[in-house]
Amino acid sequence: MITAVEATELIKVFGNIKALDGLNLKINAGEIFGIIGPNGAGKTTCLRVISTLLLPTSGSVKVFGLDVAADAAEVRKIITYLPEEAGAYRNLSGWEYLQFMASFGARNKEEKRVAVQEAAEICGLGDRLRDKVKTYSKGMKRRLLIARALMPKPRLAILDEPTGGLDVLHSYHIRGIIKRYAKDRGATVLLSSHNMLEVEHLCDRVALVNKGKVVAEGKPVELRDRYGSVNLEDVFAKVVGLA
Repeated sequence: MITAVEATELIKVFGNIKALDGLNLKINAGEIFGIIGPNGAGKTTCLRVISTLLLPTSGSVKVFGLDVAADAAEVRKIITYLPEEAGAYRNLSGWEYLQFMASFGARNKEEKRVAVQEAAEICGLGDRLRDKVKTYSKGMKRRLLIARALMPKPRLAILDEPTGGLDVLHSYHIRGIIKRYAKDRGATVLLSSHNMLEVEHLCDRVALVNKGKVVAEGKPVELRDRYGSVNLEDVFAKVVGLA
């Protein structure tokens, strides 16, 4: 089994705040892995360290064997990262935005054309891609951004709260995008969410994070059985002593 991500005793300190406190994590290649927990648990900090945007205070993280600190440039070639609050250029159409973003990685016009066409199919926005991004709903923008993140065909796609603040229909569509992408490409997807019930139905395995530590990890069904719970919310409450 190939290891996609391995974090060992990961610590990240901001001033007097220890956002990550000895976090350990191992993600297998080809799986959809969810980091879940309440706001302030350290989820986004963890993703940013894995994405090479933050240096760890101590400990280590490797992505497909590459160290995120020592080999940051090489790691960036095989990953994409979509922040929770990412935006797109408002005065470009959806097509223009995808073409612009594809130009950074495509080696020629044909490769760019294929990438943009694939992104158009991923987002499923159809004729609305001709309209300017400023006319899109939040859900439509998020679908466009998810397509942009998957367009380069990364070995590891890192998505921070991919359905945060979206309605039921857009959330459903984005979950479908993520599932199909991982299955069709054999790629690894790492995502964070505070919506434990959603992640329960999307992820192959999950890590429950609280106060910068992984407090439980495994397949959703295994965690429910282990703690005699009906869902991951109940598992989390029992693990942190709220139930």
